[in-house]
Amino acid sequence: MRAEGALKLALGTQLEDHEASTAGSSPALELRGVGFAHGTLRVLDGVDLRAAAGEVIGLVGPSGCGKTTLLEVIAGLAEPAEGTVAVNGRREALERLGQCAYMPQKDLLLPWLSAIDNASLALRNRGASRSEARAEAGPLVRRFGLEGFESARPHELSGGMRQRVAFARTVLAGKPVALLDEPFGGLDAITRADMQQWLAGALSPKQTTVLVTHDVEEALYLCDRVAILSHRPGQVVAELEAPEPRAADRTHAVTEPGFIAARERAMAALAGRRS
Repeated sequence: MRAEGALKLALGTQLEDHEASTAGSSPALELRGVGFAHGTLRVLDGVDLRAAAGEVIGLVGPSGCGKTTLLEVIAGLAEPAEGTVAVNGRREALERLGQCAYMPQKDLLLPWLSAIDNASLALRNRGASRSEARAEAGPLVRRFGLEGFESARPHELSGGMRQRVAFARTVLAGKPVALLDEPFGGLDAITRADMQQWLAGALSPKQTTVLVTHDVEEALYLCDRVAILSHRPGQVVAELEAPEPRAADRTHAVTEPGFIAARERAMAALAGRRS
């Protein structure tokens, strides 16, 4: 499902078109009229969002608009004040949590564990022995470009390597939905661009993914569809589709005319304009 070509943008009717196209299928993720508040502070207001199985959805919006809160609501870490949330048909908080692997903004690697032991933590929590967990995690850790660093502690890894370990941990959790909150937010521009291209090839078509980012270009490059959130209280004000094909190489992808046009329209939507 992940696009491999120039992007095309549609605003206004995009949500209705997407819902119509998936009306006959059961969505992996569905939010209807979701609102949330911290005390008297209204954070989310009437959020509607739908994702098919295997789809990669981006959430982009200004700081404080509720993107992280929305991930927490999806994951069952918080309950909406109103509206409904379903993850693969599960509506209760604990049931949603069982469907989701959540990668927070910071990698949160345990400093006393090696890279492979951090990556395989979910396997250990499910009862696997250390040797069993390492054996299962090893191929993925190597595929994620960490061969030779399996025994390294977090302080011995670069920022990009730490994020790869954290993502491997998310994948090895074995959940059908991955929630990624600003996975590259703390990296320098060059490392971030490299990691974006790496993640584009690492995302699994078997897993539904929701990616939160402040970077419009990152969202357009990595996601099948991008939801633009308004200023707080957050509402989905526009959606951007990324049709096939798209250049696999990031440098070429972000310089294609279709990509540039999509980026400009996304920026206009963030600014509250229609074009």
